[in-house]
Amino acid sequence: MGRGRAKAKQTKVARDLKYRTYETDFGALARELHGETTDEPDQVDELDPWSGYAEPPRD
Repeated sequence: MGRGRAKAKQTKVARDLKYRTYETDFGALARELHGETTDEPDQVDELDPWSGYAEPPRD
């Protein structure tokens, strides 16, 4: 008992994955799998939203 809510969530996620359509860039996937590099720099977030919560390093 008590599994109803978890099972409902799993069913919802499975249904969402089954019926949602995704635009997949198969060319980019192939380049990534073959290890080819691109001229585009990786997107890096300049500001970490959690950095304000970290303790300063101790020396």
